[in-house]
Formats: sequence, structure tokens, C-alpha cells
Amino acid sequence: MKAGKLRFSKPNKYWVESSQKRYVPHPEDSVLGIVVDSRSDNFLVDIKGPSLAFLPVLAFEGGTRRNIPKFEVGTLIYVRVVKANPGMNPELSCTDATGKGGEFGALKEGFMFECSTGLSRTLLSSPTCPVLEALGKKLSFEIAIGLNGRVWVNSASPSTTIIVSNAIMNSESLSGAQQRIMVEKLLQKIQ
Repeated sequence: MKAGKLRFSKPNKYWVESSQKRYVPHPEDSVLGIVVDSRSDNFLVDIKGPSLAFLPVLAFEGGTRRNIPKFEVGTLIYVRVVKANPGMNPELSCTDATGKGGEFGALKEGFMFECSTGLSRTLLSSPTCPVLEALGKKLSFEIAIGLNGRVWVNSASPSTTIIVSNAIMNSESLSGAQQRIMVEKLLQKIQ
């Protein structure tokens, strides 16, 4: 049994969308991971799942044995889940399905915080998320959202980063209209 919202997509796919703290990896999910260990042929990455994930050193755009990326322990990276079988460690990649690097890779500077998986899905799934749309009209920032409940925010000033992070964390239990009102009140306080 699982509590949540019943969702539907054509032709006949139904699922229950709920909010949970533990992430269960699925292929093609974009997630934020933290490098835990570096080995000769792969990196061990924490993606908030039941086990650590493997990121092969060749899973990068133009990855060769001579061109191996160097990640320190604790580096935050934006990756895609390639394989996720029960009972096995998930496999990650820093390329999209076509082999291009795109937005994947190490995230420098900025601020990372954790939220529920339901909030991260809401931020990604809706065509225009009210809180992100309202913040984007007034503030300039970068954001990376992982389906594992990790969000990274970066901007030119620390105060903007804090405002965006707090607005996102506070938006989980609010409706779209309430999210817009909350953002307006936050922005009025800083002006």
C-alpha cells in the first residue's frame, strides 16, 4: 500500500506519486550525487539510494583512458542513471542518451540542499512551476534539480541563493497561488 496522488499518462500508464525521503533509482533519472571514493576505473557516488552508485571513468563526453576526469571526494556532480537493477549498484553517466555532455558534470560553487522526492518531481514535472517561474522573473540564478531530492542553486550573490533556496523549501505544501504570494512577500522584504 502506498499513499499519494494517482497519476495517469496515455495510453494506459498509472502510478502513485508520493513524497518520500529515500530515493529508489530508475533508468534515465537525472540526479545529484556526491563523490564518495575514487578508484582506477570508476567513482563511487552517493545518490541517496539504497546503495552507492558507480560512475565509470569513461562515462563522460569524449572519455578515454588518457582523458580521465579528476573528482575530489565530496564533489557534487549532476549525473544520469543508466542502469538500476534490484540488488545491484546503479550505474551512472555524465552524458545524455546521445552521448553528449550537455548539462551533466561537476557543479562548482553554489549551495546544495535536500528536499523530499515529491517536491523535486513537482519542480521538474510541471511545465511552469509557480515558485520557479515567480523567482525567475525577478532574480537571476542557476538551478539543478535531481529526482533524488537534492537541489543545487547558484547565483551572483549569496543573498539571492538563500532566497531561492528558502522559497523552494517552503513551497512544498503550498498551492500554485500561495507559492506566488510567498515569493512576492520574500522579494518585497529584500527591496
